[in-house]
Amino acid sequence: MGAQPQAKPRTRRRAGDQPDAATPPASVTPGGTSAAGSTDPAGAGVARPASPDDETLLDLYREMLLIRRFEERAARAYTQAEIGGYCHLNLGEEATVVGVAAAMAPTDYLFTNYREHGYALSKGIEPGRIMAELYGRSDGVSKGWGGSMHLFDAEARLLGGYGIVGGQLPLATGAALAIDYRGGSEAVVCIMGDGTTNIGAFHESLNLAAIWRLPVVFVVVNNGLGMGTTVEEAAGEPELYKRAASYRMPSERVDGTDPLAVRDAMQRALGSARAGAPFLLEAVSERLKGHSVVDPAKYRDPQKVQALAASDPIALFAARLTDLGLLDDDAAAAVDASATAAVLSAVAFAEASPHPSVDTLFDYTYATPVANDSRRLPGEPLFAPAPFLPAPTNGVAV
Repeated sequence: MGAQPQAKPRTRRRAGDQPDAATPPASVTPGGTSAAGSTDPAGAGVARPASPDDETLLDLYREMLLIRRFEERAARAYTQAEIGGYCHLNLGEEATVVGVAAAMAPTDYLFTNYREHGYALSKGIEPGRIMAELYGRSDGVSKGWGGSMHLFDAEARLLGGYGIVGGQLPLATGAALAIDYRGGSEAVVCIMGDGTTNIGAFHESLNLAAIWRLPVVFVVVNNGLGMGTTVEEAAGEPELYKRAASYRMPSERVDGTDPLAVRDAMQRALGSARAGAPFLLEAVSERLKGHSVVDPAKYRDPQKVQALAASDPIALFAARLTDLGLLDDDAAAAVDASATAAVLSAVAFAEASPHPSVDTLFDYTYATPVANDSRRLPGEPLFAPAPFLPAPTNGVAV
């Protein structure tokens, strides 16, 4: 996982041990102001004192809008056949994405599923490298071999998007075990969808994390639908955070349309995990579109779709910032223009990036060299064909 920061070693824990007292999360009061001060819309024009929280709120909004414009452009590129394979978007989940990332330390590790473009952006990876990976180009974060579902950047500590449902959970648990053995101060965050809570790896991973008191936070992004089946129809306990009770694990459900609520909940969860009590956080955050870019989502009730449009987290947060006097039409337009320009620059970078060379096809099959590993290209025979022998002529000239 790369070099670990120096940290005070800690004694390995077991389920019977009492966790350390978690550090209370820093409280965040919405409605602070920038250094220049601002006017309180509820205060009859009286200037509010400056607060550093204003810029934090605006940063969250900028990040949410960047993810929205990036995902919209990715959907367009897919229809233009610039992006191949599968492609799953964070449209409608931007508040959850930025809230989770805002609570994480730069040294914390992130594992996620195949709906991970927004998480990569929030981890600070350059949009051009992410878009280049979606395009399958060699300047992408996985050098063009991973595509939309398999973004990976060890330096940013994004240790992969995973296409197998639940495939990331055992790996995230193992990373947390490695941190615990090394006595590190980092934590692991593992993102999953609601459908993942019904598979065996979910229960196995939570059980081991609880037994060994590992520094890991499991985050269920509950968008209400495991592909096309509702949570209520697929889960005996549809309030998914309650499943942590089976492992005596602390848990919480949070409104995934509110980035501050998600951030504050994640701060509590990470504080718990670092103190030796792994945590299950459920963020209720419904997606605005289908399961993937090729899913028209006709299984959805039209009235439900209209209700989702009315609860768009970006529009809700923009209205909140407007009420606080931090955003107006001109400022919102400027943020949108900046996000759009960043995405267009990412597209230009992706289009200019070369395709991977065929001779690099096997470069990352194994982490270290393996004897006798096959390097056959698709369509190549397992064995070299026998040399061609001319037919006998029985001494007759041909």
